[in-house]
Amino acid sequence: MKPQRLLVVGLLLTAAALIAALWAIPRLGRSPVLSGYVEGEPLYMASPVAGRVDQMLVQRGDRVAAGQQLFVVDPSQLAGARDQASAEVSAAKAQAADARKGQRPVELAVFDANVAAAEANLRDAAAALRRVRPLVEKGIYAKARLDDAQAAHDAAAAQVAAAKRQRQAAALGAREDQIRAADSRVAQAGAALTAADARLADVAPFAPGAARVEEVFFQTGEWASANQPILALLPDDRIKVRFFVPEADISTYKIGSVVEFACDGCPPSLSAKVTFISPRPEFTPPVIYSREARDRMVFLVEALPSARLNPGQPVDVQPLGRAK
Repeated sequence: MKPQRLLVVGLLLTAAALIAALWAIPRLGRSPVLSGYVEGEPLYMASPVAGRVDQMLVQRGDRVAAGQQLFVVDPSQLAGARDQASAEVSAAKAQAADARKGQRPVELAVFDANVAAAEANLRDAAAALRRVRPLVEKGIYAKARLDDAQAAHDAAAAQVAAAKRQRQAAALGAREDQIRAADSRVAQAGAALTAADARLADVAPFAPGAARVEEVFFQTGEWASANQPILALLPDDRIKVRFFVPEADISTYKIGSVVEFACDGCPPSLSAKVTFISPRPEFTPPVIYSREARDRMVFLVEALPSARLNPGQPVDVQPLGRAK
């Protein structure tokens, strides 16, 4: 056989072997481990109002515990609003208490004097009636004189009753509807005070949980705009292991499943609990899911690790249902 033919045959055989290898590689079995990495979700801490950073109590890289104060933004503006709300609460409570009281003692004394005057008039009218009655019976006075005396006595008695009613009404508080309205104003002012206290606390926030200070964007003395992040925390419970599972094995993974993984320089026997399985595959079109295409489809899975790791670390996850 001529050398040229031998060369052509050899090239054809090599090409055929290469094509067969490429076709067979996806079917030779999957990798014994799944590749992944550690991902962190920062928590950005900000102030609801613009102001100067009075105190920066942590620095980048610090570990903070739950409830530890992080920074303080100038509180004078919100402190004034809180003091105003507190004063409004005091005023509303005073008005509600006043609505339950009667008039002042000096004012009640006026009504007592009116009652005494009406009673004195009644005594005079009664005495006049006692004098006139026997004289009319003896015929000295006309019967009309007795009628006048009786009418004067009845009018004086009515004045006494009216004065006493006025005295009783003055001792009472406001009407029930007015009292309820005053109580509602107290509740409204109290809610405003609670909101003012909450906003004042927001300018000096505390760490919501154990975390590491990932980044500090402002230092003491710098001006920060409202709702602009002043620092970023990386909470321990927001660090996750993210890895990708082939389409053929994704049904094995459930929320709550525990996987084992390893990373360079990490302690042995690390594990993580699955918290999220992506409903969509990481796949590039074309969308025709042939057998070859499905072999390249993977699904993102997130799991909370049993140890604290650094975001960006590559990890090797032991697939579920496979021998180690």
